[in-house]
Amino acid sequence: MAINSEKLAEAIDQATTIDGDLPRLDNEEQHQLSKLECLKKYYLSSLWSLFAVWCSMLASFEMQTTSMVLSIPKFRMDFGYEFHGNYVLPADWQSAFLGAPVASMVIGSLGGGILADWLGRRPILVICLAITYASITMEFIAVSIPLFFGGKFLAGFAVGAMGSTSMTYIGEIAPLSLRGFFTCLVALGLTFSPFMSSLIINDTGTVFSRWAYRAVFCSQYGFAAIPTFFVFFMPESPWWLVSKGCPEKALGSLARLGVKGEDGRRRLAAISQTIMNTGTDASYLECFRGSNLRRTIVSMTPMCIQPMCGLVFITGYTTYYLQLAGFSTSMSFKLQIVQQVVMIIGNIMSWFLIDRVGRRNLNIYGTLAIAILLWLAGGLAVANTQGSVKGTVALVFLYAWCMALTIQPVSYTIMTEVPTPRLRMKTIAIASATYSALNMMWGFVLPYMFNPDKANLGAKITFIFGGVSTLIMALVWFLLPETANRTYQELDEMFEKRVPARKFRSFMKDI
Repeated sequence: MAINSEKLAEAIDQATTIDGDLPRLDNEEQHQLSKLECLKKYYLSSLWSLFAVWCSMLASFEMQTTSMVLSIPKFRMDFGYEFHGNYVLPADWQSAFLGAPVASMVIGSLGGGILADWLGRRPILVICLAITYASITMEFIAVSIPLFFGGKFLAGFAVGAMGSTSMTYIGEIAPLSLRGFFTCLVALGLTFSPFMSSLIINDTGTVFSRWAYRAVFCSQYGFAAIPTFFVFFMPESPWWLVSKGCPEKALGSLARLGVKGEDGRRRLAAISQTIMNTGTDASYLECFRGSNLRRTIVSMTPMCIQPMCGLVFITGYTTYYLQLAGFSTSMSFKLQIVQQVVMIIGNIMSWFLIDRVGRRNLNIYGTLAIAILLWLAGGLAVANTQGSVKGTVALVFLYAWCMALTIQPVSYTIMTEVPTPRLRMKTIAIASATYSALNMMWGFVLPYMFNPDKANLGAKITFIFGGVSTLIMALVWFLLPETANRTYQELDEMFEKRVPARKFRSFMKDI
C-alpha cells in the first residue's frame, strides 16, 4: 500500500494522545480473548470475514470447473475428436484451457496487488465481480473452442485479483484468535466449490446435450449473486485507510466491524504504530529486501508445495483417470464426489488443529505423509492390475484427506499472517501469482505426460510428485516458522531479530 508518512505520523499522534500505551493494551487484549469470546465480541468482523471467504470460494469455483468439464463425454464430443473409440480433447487446447487462464491469474494477482493498494479493497472486488459475470456468459454460450477459451482466459484476471484481495482483507479484519480459523475456511471454500461442481456434473454430466456442461457454468451466476449484493455494504479495510492517512475513516470502519469505543481507539493506535514502524516504501521491490525477503519466501513456500506435490493432478485428473482405467462415467463422477467429501472432512478437522498443533508441525507432518502416499501410488500403478487400480484410488482418497487436513489450510494461513502489514497485499499477490504460475506449468505439461495418446504415464506420474515431496520436507523443516497466536507487531519483531524458524514458538516478545 502506498503510504503517506506525514499523514500517518499525524494519525499516530491523534490515536495515542491520551494514552501512549494504547497499542500495548490492544496487543494484550487480543491475546486474552478466547475464540468464543472473540466471536461474541467481534461478530461483525467475523461475518465480513465470511463474506471474504465466499469471494475466495467463487474464485475457486470458476477455476475448478475447467478441469472437471474435461470428464464430461458430451464436452469432449463437442470440442474434441475421436481416438480409438473414445473422444479426447486435443492436447494443445487442453493445455490452453488449463494453463492460459492461470497465466491471466498471475497477471490479475500482481495487478490487483497494485490496484488494491491504490483504490482500496472494496473497489477491486466490485471490478472482479463485473469481469466474472462477463466470463461466465462467454463460457455458457460458447459453441467453439476459441470462445470458450476466451471466457476462461478473461475469468483468470478476476480470479487472481479476487483471491489475493480476499485473503488480504481477511488478514486485516479477522480477530487474532479466529485468524487461523477463517484462513482455514478459505481452504474449505476451495474444496466445497468443486464439491458443488461435482454434484451438478453428477446430475447433468451424462445428459446428451450441451446442458451436460452448461449447467455447471450457469450455476456460477448464483454463486456470484451473493457477494454482488453485499459488496456495496462492505467496510473498507482500516489498515488501508490508516495507510492513506485517514484515521477518522479508519475508526468508522472499525466501528462497522464491531471494534467500537475504547477498543476502536486502541486498535487504531496499534494499526498506526505497526504500519509506521515497518517503513513507508510499499513497492513490489521492497518485498525482496532485508527481512521482507525471508517473509516473502515463507509466504510463498506452502502455496508452492501444493502444485509441486501433485494437488493439480489429484484434484483435476481423478475423474479422467478413473474413466481411462475402466470405471463407468457415472461411477467416476460418484468417486469424484467421494474425494471432495473426504477433503471437506479434512478441512473441517484442520480447524481444531491449526492452533493446537501449529502451522509448522502440520506442514512438516503433512509433507511427510504426502510423500509416502505418492510413492505407494506410483508403485501400485506399475502393477497395472484391476486390484492395483482400486488401491491407487484408495491412496488418492488418503492423499486428498491428508492434503486438506495439513498443507492446504496451513498454506493460506501462513500466506496471510507472515507478510508485514504494509506489504501484505503485494506479498499475498506474489505468493498467489507464484502458485498460479506453477499450476500453469503443470496445466500445460500434465496432458502430455498423462494422456493415452501422448506419454501415457497414467498414475505412474505420482513417482515424480513423490520425489519432489521428499526434497520439500527438508526445506519445510528449516524455513517455516510457527506463527500461531502471534500479533502482527510480534511477528514484525521476530522477523527483524532474525529468529530461527524452529524457535518462533518459544520466543519471548519484548512488546
